[in-house]
Amino acid sequence: MNATAGKPVHLAVYDTLADWETGHATVQLARTGHEIRTVGPSTAPVRSAGGLRIQPDLALDGLRPEDSALLILPGADLWDTSDDLAPFARTARAFLDAGVPVAAICGATAGLAREGLLDDRDHTSAVSFYLAATGYAGGGRYVEADAVTDGPLITAGPTEPVAFAREILRLLGVYEGEVLDAWYRLFHDSDPAAYGVLEKAGAL
Repeated sequence: MNATAGKPVHLAVYDTLADWETGHATVQLARTGHEIRTVGPSTAPVRSAGGLRIQPDLALDGLRPEDSALLILPGADLWDTSDDLAPFARTARAFLDAGVPVAAICGATAGLAREGLLDDRDHTSAVSFYLAATGYAGGGRYVEADAVTDGPLITAGPTEPVAFAREILRLLGVYEGEVLDAWYRLFHDSDPAAYGVLEKAGAL
């Protein structure tokens, strides 16, 4: 039995988070029965890059890997302008050490690089030199791809929210094979042929 079955997915929220990067993943997870809980630096409201006010469901210090199916870390300006989000990278280490998946996109990948979590795992990001600027030791494991999964870790760049969602849906077993491919083609490529596959599978 999947040890994460029935557990909520946790979405990290913090000031300046990039609104567009996680929507495909969280909406599809919610529509397929996964509870989404937001976790902030505290329970005080945060404001996204798009100006949305978000009230976190819980504070980061109350989050335990054993209570979660997945931790999603979106990008944010704060990943590159301060150390304010370093506690989220340390929490990602605790998750990965416990075998609980982590999905990081955009600036969050730099946070994981600084934490040393990409030194020995295949990964991607916006561009290789963006991560190289962190001084991390994992440059040899950088992959030029839309999104990369290495064990329990998913990484993607800021222009690939659909590929990021695809890897999350695959890792959590939401969709697979032909259905997962059709879902990706519909939302990434606007391929009308994908509708039939998804309708037949009851995935719309």
